[in-house]
Amino acid sequence: MTPGWWDGLLLGLVQGLTEFLPISSSGHLVLAEDLLGFTPPGLYFEVGLHVATLLSVVVAYWTRLRTLVRGMLEREGESWRYIGMLVLGSIPAAIAGIGFRDYFERSFESGIAIGVQFLVTAVVLWLTRPVLARATGTRIGPLTALGVGVAQAVAILPAISRSGTTIAAALWAGVAPKPAAEFSFLLSLIAIGGSGLLEIRHIPPGADLLSVGFVLAFFAALVSGIWAIRFLVRVLQKGRFHTFAWYCAAIGILTIFRYATRAG
Repeated sequence: MTPGWWDGLLLGLVQGLTEFLPISSSGHLVLAEDLLGFTPPGLYFEVGLHVATLLSVVVAYWTRLRTLVRGMLEREGESWRYIGMLVLGSIPAAIAGIGFRDYFERSFESGIAIGVQFLVTAVVLWLTRPVLARATGTRIGPLTALGVGVAQAVAILPAISRSGTTIAAALWAGVAPKPAAEFSFLLSLIAIGGSGLLEIRHIPPGADLLSVGFVLAFFAALVSGIWAIRFLVRVLQKGRFHTFAWYCAAIGILTIFRYATRAG
C-alpha cells in the first residue's frame, strides 16, 4: 500500500532520527509499521528512506567530504589513507550482506528476536562508559577500521544499532568521540549506498515514487537525519553516549512483552 501523508511523515521521522541515534532505525521502522498497520509497498520504500539518510550524512559532513575529495585529487597521502580505511571498514558488511542476505531478511520476521537485539544494543552502549576516559586518539588504523567494519556487519540485524555498535567499536579502540562518530557516519555512506544499489532493482513497475506520502517520508528522514547527527556528536562530546542504553533496554523489554503476549 502507498503511504498516506501521516504515515509517510511519521515513518520518515522515525527513520531519520533512529538511523543516527544509537537506537536502531530498522528495529524502530518495523515497530512503527506494525503499530500503524502499514504494509510497505515494497522494499523500495525502505531503500528510499535510507537514501534520504545518506544525503543527511552528505549535508552534515559536506566540509569534510569536500576536503577528502580535494586531498585525493591533489594526491595528498592522508586523504587517500582515510579513504582506504573507509573501504577496508566496509568489507565485512559487504561480505555479510551478500553472503547471508536471506538470513538477515528472515531476522525481520521475529518480534521477540528484535526485542532481544534491542537489549544487546543496550549492553553495547553501556559498555562504552568505562572506556571514554582513555578514548583520546584521532587516527583510524587498519585494525580499528576492521573492528568497526565487523560491528557494522553485525548491525545488519534489525535492532542492532549501526551507529551504536560502530561508534562503540571505535571508542573501545581508543578513538576519541568526535572522530569515532565521523568515521562511523562516513562509513555509512558506503553501506547505505551499496544497499541502495543492490535493492533498486526491486522497485516494481508503476511504483508511485512521487506520492505525497513517499515524498514527505523522504524529506522528513533527510531533515531529521541531519539534526540527529549533530545532536549525537554533542552527546558524545559530553560523555553521555551510554545513556541511550536505558532507552534501548526499555524498548527491548516492551517489544518482547508485546510479541510474547500476542503469540500467547
